[in-house]
Amino acid sequence: MKGTYRFAGCCVQIDSVFAQVHELCAPYSCNEHPEYAVRTTPLDIEYERVKSDSEVRFEGREPRRVSDAYLETLAVYRKLADCLICENILLFHGSAIAVDGVGYLFTAKSGTGKSTHARLWRETFGSRAVMINDDKPLLKIEKQGVTVYGTPWDGKHRLSSNISAPLKAICILARGEQNSIRPVSAREAQPMLLQQSNRSSSPDKLKKTVLLTDALAHRVLLYKLYCNMTTDAVRTAWEGINKGETI
Repeated sequence: MKGTYRFAGCCVQIDSVFAQVHELCAPYSCNEHPEYAVRTTPLDIEYERVKSDSEVRFEGREPRRVSDAYLETLAVYRKLADCLICENILLFHGSAIAVDGVGYLFTAKSGTGKSTHARLWRETFGSRAVMINDDKPLLKIEKQGVTVYGTPWDGKHRLSSNISAPLKAICILARGEQNSIRPVSAREAQPMLLQQSNRSSSPDKLKKTVLLTDALAHRVLLYKLYCNMTTDAVRTAWEGINKGETI
């Protein structure tokens, strides 16, 4: 099964075994000549199953049976990320939201509360806020700045939009009883940025990922946000990033 889609400004043809990935990507469909082609096979699906099972065992979670069609969507995104790295585009694990057309990205280890914090922003800002992607946005890194793009790989809550926005800041979240925010340096942030980026099995592409996360760290504002998952955490983050500007 074949279809052509536009992600982060790049046109990609997907050739899959199952239809599910095309249903997932339908909002990103385009009729232009593809710049890249992604093709999956049963071996790619089996690779995703082995990887998923390994992660479940490592994290001590209950194993669950997932379909081959779902696993293929993961295989497609992994291959897509390998293509897009050539265009200085990173697949990043985090929750991205736009407020008044400007992007903010929250990242942390799984279970910290990225999606919850993004939900509090939506509740606080109402119609001023649009969810870009709640799990795996794409980041295009250029000399003049970084653009964050929506993708259909948007987490269990299925929150995303086929939009883009200039990325102003990345907040690394940590749980805390009291809300506080502080700037962090590029050097301090880069290990986390690399950890949250897709890391290719190709040595050359992995090297490029390291270079891109370094560039990312120098092109956006970086913060460590300690938060208790209340609306006051939104106020703390907003005023810290925007130099005291009130909501």
